[in-house]
Amino acid sequence: METISLKLGTRTCNILIGHGLVGSIGKLLSGSRPGQKFAIITNPKVNSLFGEHVAQGLDGSGFEQLIFEVADSETAKSLDTAKRLYKELSDNNFDRDACIIGLGGGVVGDLAGFIAATYMRGIDLVHIPTTLLAQVDSAIGGKAGVNLPEGKNLVGAFHQPLMVLSDIDTLKTLPDEDFRSGLAEVIKYGVLSDPALFDKVEDNLDDILNRDERILTNIVTICSSIKAKLVEEDEHDHGKRLMLNYGHTLGHALEAASGYTGYRHGGAVAIGMLFAARISVKLGLLKEAEMQRIADAISSSGLPTSIAKRMDTEMILKFMYADKKNKGGKIRFVLPTRIGDAVISDAAGPELVRTTLEEMKQ
Repeated sequence: METISLKLGTRTCNILIGHGLVGSIGKLLSGSRPGQKFAIITNPKVNSLFGEHVAQGLDGSGFEQLIFEVADSETAKSLDTAKRLYKELSDNNFDRDACIIGLGGGVVGDLAGFIAATYMRGIDLVHIPTTLLAQVDSAIGGKAGVNLPEGKNLVGAFHQPLMVLSDIDTLKTLPDEDFRSGLAEVIKYGVLSDPALFDKVEDNLDDILNRDERILTNIVTICSSIKAKLVEEDEHDHGKRLMLNYGHTLGHALEAASGYTGYRHGGAVAIGMLFAARISVKLGLLKEAEMQRIADAISSSGLPTSIAKRMDTEMILKFMYADKKNKGGKIRFVLPTRIGDAVISDAAGPELVRTTLEEMKQ
């Protein structure tokens, strides 16, 4: 088992990466906190696969637990769902010594984190990410939130978990499309800060897609380490951590403009990464050959590289301009300058953005 310690002053979040960890959660948590009562937030599919294993692991260590299910879609990240969960927690006498467990992918993790951050002004949180995307990215760093009709993750908080338990075995159950969705975030880390990781994806893509345990453990560990280091340097997203939004400005806009039903998160981010690379080439920041490597990695991973023709450009722009990272009415993009480095820039004007969006439609 690999352990990465994310240190934030007096607080430490241990990220555990290995095999067969789900059923050992009770033992892994013993001694880490005083509370005895756990609320497991998950969706029906993940619950059917892992809910009983988590519950048995907690029971075996003397912890009480209840399981609460939410919808298996981005629409679950809503204030209405949060309101229902608050009532469930209150009705079942969960107090400030209770702990929330987010068991699932990015949607469950974001929602569980939001509930933990806000119920009784904040209670403990543990993440058990069961998707590649969540293991390498969304479960780490304490971001939590829900969506509004006006945009994605517009209501949220920073709330660090006590522990992130990344069991590589859970990745065997993922549908291919969901697994490939997570590869977008892996590619993101390579483009942003680790050319050796990008090379590893290029050179080992067949083994990765075949879910070789050795290479997956290595990749999850590398990505988790990168994310932990950035969070340690910039917990609240004011500086270097903003780099992790590469591909997300357009990605989030595509998700919102499609009503959170047209794109998987990783697919939307993949399109957003290629879009940002094209913008960077046009601004003279990135070489064409580097952009092509990014495009080839995305395409070879089975991720989308174009925007559906049916998508309304003006609607996409509306959501891009509502992005919470913008300043002074200008869209700020994370733009790669080479594989392994990037900058944050608002140099792309409205016409360049609009033109590039239209060029990417197919």
